[in-house]
Parts: sequence; structure tokens; C-alpha cells
Amino acid sequence: MLRVYHLFLGAILLALTPLGAKTILPRFSPAVVENPSAVATTTQSSSTPTTSAKTVKSIEGNTWKQILGTTPTPNGWKIAPCEGNAPLLCVSSQEEIVGTVEIGVYPVKDNPKFQKHLTDAGIPLDSQVDYQNPEYQNKLLTALKAWVADFNTTFARDRQDTYKNKIVFSAYPPQPASVGKLQGIRYGFVGIKPEGGVQEQHISHVAFNGKSMYVITTAFDPDSITGKFEELENLAIFQPYLSAIAADLKLPI
Repeated sequence: MLRVYHLFLGAILLALTPLGAKTILPRFSPAVVENPSAVATTTQSSSTPTTSAKTVKSIEGNTWKQILGTTPTPNGWKIAPCEGNAPLLCVSSQEEIVGTVEIGVYPVKDNPKFQKHLTDAGIPLDSQVDYQNPEYQNKLLTALKAWVADFNTTFARDRQDTYKNKIVFSAYPPQPASVGKLQGIRYGFVGIKPEGGVQEQHISHVAFNGKSMYVITTAFDPDSITGKFEELENLAIFQPYLSAIAADLKLPI
């Protein structure tokens, strides 16, 4: 009954039809809270998350242990930082891990492209962050959207090299989203097979605290090692809860 109920809910919340391919896929949507719980924060040793662009040093330990707030989940599911120092959040159903969510922390001093996006948006690199100022938030949204556009271009080029024209990729329109107290953006991609069905789906959040970017990612992607769900239907069930988890993160640190 649990899975039937959530698949029915997912069918209502989740739908996308890129370029005429008919399939049921997640849209970005408000979270549904069924089982909120608090997670204590601890500090471990250092870890080094990666992205397709570069490897950068994260803050100490599994970052989720420091920033996780309430964790709304579907009934029977659990969410907790994974064991070890890798920056992974483990999502479990019936005591089995069904997916992970990865977070990367990237200092702006190491990211010249985002530095330029901030400057172009009217935010000097040494400016004081004002999280409550609507003008600052609008400028930051402009910079984050430019960063997402860069990412989308790089992602599409990479997938074109991988799949040629066999998989049709469509980007989700980026949407403003809270990441703790930070202004953030929700964005992602979906890849559709020629015969129908999903080859890949990526759901991400990005935010900036004045010094570092926080990039939260998960996916249905057979080629990914971490930050992924093995089954698309589990990602579809979890996706709305991810937005609520991101909104209650203890950021900025």
C-alpha cells in the first residue's frame, strides 16, 4: 500500500513531456511532510567531494552531519548522514538504502566563472552578505542562474559526446529555492530514450553564502557512483521531500 499510495501521489505531483516524449517525470514541487525528525550534528575528519569540473576540499567530515535539520520522509523511510567522511546523505526504505544525496562545498575564490557572474550581477566579491535584502537576493539569483546556465551547457555537451543523438535531454527551468537561510536555485536535467522511458534524471540545488557555493545533487543515472537512486520510482517519491530538507538546512554555518 505504501508504494501504491506514493506512486499515486507522484503521478499527481510529477509530470514532464520534453520534446513530445510522453512519460511521467518529476517536476519541481513543494515538499510533503509526513515524518519529520531532527538529526544531531557532529564533526568528523576531512573529505573531498568532486564535480565534473574539479575537485575541491570540503569542510571537515561528512558535511551533512553539520548542517542537517529536520528530515521529512515518506512513511517507513529514513534519512541520515551516511557512515564515513564522504559527503553523502543516505535514504533508506525498510532498512535498505535506496539512494544517496551528495553535497559539495566550493569556495568562490577557486571559481573564477562564478566570481564573474557575481560581479556582472552587481555583487562585489568582498561585499557584505545581506540574506534579508530583496535587492541582494535578486542580484544573487541572477548570478546563480548564470552559473546554472553554464552548468547546463557543459552537461549537454558532455552528454552529446556520450550519447550522440540517441538520448534527448531537456533542462528543467531553474526555480528559486531556499537552502537553509540562503537564497538558492533548484535545477536539473532529464534524458529520454528514443523508445520512451528515462535514461537519466538529475535533481540539484545550489546556494551561496558569500564565501562558498553549496551544490546538492541526486539522480537516477546508471553511470553515477554516488548521489543517485537505483530506481526511478524511488527518486520520484523522494524528490518533493528533498526540497523540504534543503529548506531546513543549518546554513549559513
